[in-house]
Amino acid sequence: MTVQQFADIAAQEMYREPGTDLDLVDALTRGRAVLGEGRYETLVCAGQVDGLPVLAFTAPWGMDDVQWVIPSAAYVRFLASGLLSAGAWDVEGVASYVAACPGAAGHWSTEAITDLLLDGGSTQ
Repeated sequence: MTVQQFADIAAQEMYREPGTDLDLVDALTRGRAVLGEGRYETLVCAGQVDGLPVLAFTAPWGMDDVQWVIPSAAYVRFLASGLLSAGAWDVEGVASYVAACPGAAGHWSTEAITDLLLDGGSTQ
């Protein structure tokens, strides 16, 4: 992804007009840049892969500062499928990890997530 593509995606998530460059200096040199107080207006550099920076945008508040929402089946499937495609874990490992994550814990079982990954089921 190019810098311009990242800037356009970030702008859309920040409810801004795409087409404006982002100042990435603080994110790249300090690891974090706060561009505003809204959702997805904080840039984070999580490190590098193959010499390229790994950038993400997130909210400026901490994870315990908001009420947790139970993730939908489609969201759980999307996240779990992404983790599975990375190849580090098998289906059971991914399902166990996701089932223990905040929001999913106590609502999604390892078995239900395994079903989502194996046959596209939608049960909780």
